[in-house]
Amino acid sequence: MEELTCKITFSEKVKIYSEDYLKCCVYITRFLEPRHYFTKRMYSKLISTSHLLEDFLDFHGAKNNRGWYFYRELAATVRHISLGCYAQQHILNRLEYYGLEDVEVFRKEGEKTLEFLNSVLIRVAPVILEEAAALGIPLPSSAFEPQDFPGVITSEVLEHNIDDDEDAVPFQGHYIVKIASELIATAKDFDQFGFYEPYPYAEMLELVPAKVNEAEIRRFQVLVHNLQSSFDTYVIHGGYRFGNRRLKQLRSHFSVSFHLLQIVSRLLHYYERHLRVRGFKDSYKKVQEILCDYVDPEILLDRTVNYALFYVNHYLGSGTQLAKELLNEYVEQGSITVGIPVKLGFHSRPSLMVAKIVQHYGGRVDLCVGDAVFDASSVLDIQWAGGKIQKEAIQEVCFKGDVRALKDIQVLASVNYGEDSMGKGIPLPKELVYLR
Repeated sequence: MEELTCKITFSEKVKIYSEDYLKCCVYITRFLEPRHYFTKRMYSKLISTSHLLEDFLDFHGAKNNRGWYFYRELAATVRHISLGCYAQQHILNRLEYYGLEDVEVFRKEGEKTLEFLNSVLIRVAPVILEEAAALGIPLPSSAFEPQDFPGVITSEVLEHNIDDDEDAVPFQGHYIVKIASELIATAKDFDQFGFYEPYPYAEMLELVPAKVNEAEIRRFQVLVHNLQSSFDTYVIHGGYRFGNRRLKQLRSHFSVSFHLLQIVSRLLHYYERHLRVRGFKDSYKKVQEILCDYVDPEILLDRTVNYALFYVNHYLGSGTQLAKELLNEYVEQGSITVGIPVKLGFHSRPSLMVAKIVQHYGGRVDLCVGDAVFDASSVLDIQWAGGKIQKEAIQEVCFKGDVRALKDIQVLASVNYGEDSMGKGIPLPKELVYLR
């Protein structure tokens, strides 16, 4: 069999690897209006066939061949755009089950994004067929039909006969605490990019890939995917419709963020690797310039940054409040009594250190001074408490709340809140390395 396989020539094999891929392209050319005809099943077929063809061409050196390089780049275009389509269609299919609030603008922006990605497929499909014919690859004698690509959604819903509420599905509170804490930390980390308003094209060119690139986005994609996997494994695994709605709504925030990050990673990969002209030799540059006629870089970056990344930031941020509520419900509570900072009391540095510890864990911690209660995550609140402490000559205070934060506050207090008696900073214990 191995000997027989080796006797099949490249020209014969490329026909085999192109057949279903070209059948998809023929199918696409039949529909100027993709609604109802472009489905997840069709995108899946495009993804698999274009991937196989791209791998086959790469194995035979198409990247370094003027005759085959364009055909190879068209296959890459179809693969990455289809991957973006698949993830976006998944979001739109699931949106009503996510239970998110105020999603109409998000839905419209998602539909706009899918429309753009579909338009790319519609524009490149006839080009692919022309290029295949020029390379001597015969076009398929038949094409796929709409019945080959049915949609996922039907009017039927299977009977719900497996309980997935808190009493019936075993889960442990510490997993909720862990997941909620990691969501808060991830949202804070992602917030550094500042996706609060649309970026003009010139600023997007400065942003991508210098600050936002495929490698950085994949890091967040892994973090958010881990949240979803942990939730489904250890908390609730019964779907969207029943059970604890707050827990499932929490999942919705990082689930939709994960699928948006899938879109971003694919579009950034395509932009950075295949579309961005950056001083290549003429043969490569010419192909990239041709691709820009079919995949508008400005619209591609707009959908990547001003839609997908904007809403990743939005849903990670809006999920933070729900995460904090669940965190305070499930986290172990406790209290400690510690001394105040020697000499200078709760001025800026020790107040900031305490607030950072509380913010790091995300749970609520109160600073109790007599009958007064202050929010220990707020520097300003702690300084207000400091005024009362100084006025009443209080030497010890009580912190109540998240035991994880209390443990670190106790460590911080043991080194006089990170400063000497003159108010100068001193090295912190290794347990508090995240404060540096």
